[in-house]
Amino acid sequence: MTTQIPNTGSLAGLKVIDASRVLGGPYAGQVLADHGADVIKVEPPGGDETRGWGPPFHDGAASYFLGLNRNKRGMALDLAKPAGQELLLHLLETADVLIENFKAGTLERWGLTREMMTERFPRLVHCRISGFGGDGPLGGLPGYDAAIQASCGIMSVNGERGGDPLRVGLPVVDMVTGLNAVIGITLALNERAVSGKGQFVETTLYDCGISLLHPHLPNYYLSGKVPGPSGNAHPNICPYDTFATATDPIFLAVGNNRQFVILCKMIGRPDLADDPKFSTNEHRNNNRDALKVELELGLSSFDCSTIAKDLIETGVPCGAVRSIDQVVADPHTIHREMVIDIDEFRGTGSPIKMSRTPASYRMKPPGYAQHTAEILQEYGVEAERYADVLPGQEPNIANRAKTA
Repeated sequence: MTTQIPNTGSLAGLKVIDASRVLGGPYAGQVLADHGADVIKVEPPGGDETRGWGPPFHDGAASYFLGLNRNKRGMALDLAKPAGQELLLHLLETADVLIENFKAGTLERWGLTREMMTERFPRLVHCRISGFGGDGPLGGLPGYDAAIQASCGIMSVNGERGGDPLRVGLPVVDMVTGLNAVIGITLALNERAVSGKGQFVETTLYDCGISLLHPHLPNYYLSGKVPGPSGNAHPNICPYDTFATATDPIFLAVGNNRQFVILCKMIGRPDLADDPKFSTNEHRNNNRDALKVELELGLSSFDCSTIAKDLIETGVPCGAVRSIDQVVADPHTIHREMVIDIDEFRGTGSPIKMSRTPASYRMKPPGYAQHTAEILQEYGVEAERYADVLPGQEPNIANRAKTA
């Protein structure tokens, strides 16, 4: 029997219609849901395509979908038909927020222009997530995380030094775009408390990708030099890189001279801190290759886990390079409640910790169209009237994927 988990979030009472798909929008919706918002996920007739982005699958949905859609109620709606658009407008009558990532011009083609939406729903915060925005030289074009990493320059500074550009191994642009959407939504809600008016909030993958280029853009603005890949090393700070030990690699993130002095003492090389070539961050940067050789000589007799623990406890930021399973099993991961369970569903906890109104994990990700009947009843809508635009339970996506 499932225990009813109380909603302790700071956004309790906020109503959100999440009509987005894939990653950025659903991630934004999940952040709001974790912190108490009532989020209704509206999927198209074929479902959010990430339901099929597996294996692995559970109950017909891929892990990719499950990781982005907990704490939401789910319904399916064919918005390409006028009756579906009519029902969406009915849902928006009492909503505070709409999140969508339709292709530019889609809502307008349906007659749901910004002007109409503003007039009909003056308090609505309408958040749109897109690849490049609706106008400009690239306006309206599609965008996916990896393609944006390429076009906005992230790949050009990622990879081994002297090597080819490389994609960051997680959808960092999509996720930051979702987080920026949450920031924009909460800013708009705060302003609405004063003005009584909603507004249009837009985040694009392209803008957010460019916003991540620190310190590369400031370096370029000041020096005019085009940066390239630097491996694990930092372009401005040294030592800030992976270093070999007697066992596994360790990452040292030494940000000041005090930390450098402690590091050298801890690995039995206090002489390095007195060497003029390494006395300041600027000098260490100019002699980074020589410094790496000396530090790895000092580290060569140490077990990685042991020296990492000793260094961080003495104030030197560092970490053993670990695998995903090691991170999940780490006692501090558990202590910080970064792995959460809802019945048989396991997910990643919210990194936002609130003292009085913490996040809560109340519902597993919804099955396809799982809550349609419940939502319609709540809104006083007769299902028969919209039967043509309310898809029922679709075939199991996991099984369909296996037989495709």
